[in-house]
Amino acid sequence: MAVKIRNTKRLGVYAGSFDPLTVGHLWMIQEGGRLFDHLIVAVGVNPDKKSTFTVESRVEMLRESCQSFSNVSVEVYSNRYLIDYARSVEATHIVRGIRSAADYEFERSMRNINGDLDAAICTIFLMPPRDIAEVSSSMVKGLIGPTGWRKIVRKYVPDPVFRQLLENHK
Repeated sequence: MAVKIRNTKRLGVYAGSFDPLTVGHLWMIQEGGRLFDHLIVAVGVNPDKKSTFTVESRVEMLRESCQSFSNVSVEVYSNRYLIDYARSVEATHIVRGIRSAADYEFERSMRNINGDLDAAICTIFLMPPRDIAEVSSSMVKGLIGPTGWRKIVRKYVPDPVFRQLLENHK
């Protein structure tokens, strides 16, 4: 089966809800920026999922956190499959993170389905360093509240996110 080459520019898409953005996400964005001519960080909107932050807030925190990456942009996509979004922006790659064996199993299945839908878009997997491998948005949200949470959570989120968390939990 012949694979159609879309363009000569390497364009990656790294998608997620980023609710909230963590240092793990930021590591993925930094590495994606190193690997591709351009990386789109795509904020997915799932109307069935209750978000902590509005999509506008997540985009704003992402843009502020990524302003030092000259080849990274932040966009929003909703009500479509990631592979369809990637095709619409003429992406050459989808970037996904793997922190655990459970992540691997899920991501492997998604990669295979996406490959069936569009074999020209390659999915690559990145594994974060051990010191941030356990960091997730759910973990961060679960740490908020008890006495001393600010000191602990501060290590796991970029400055714009931490400021917003402080504002939301006065």
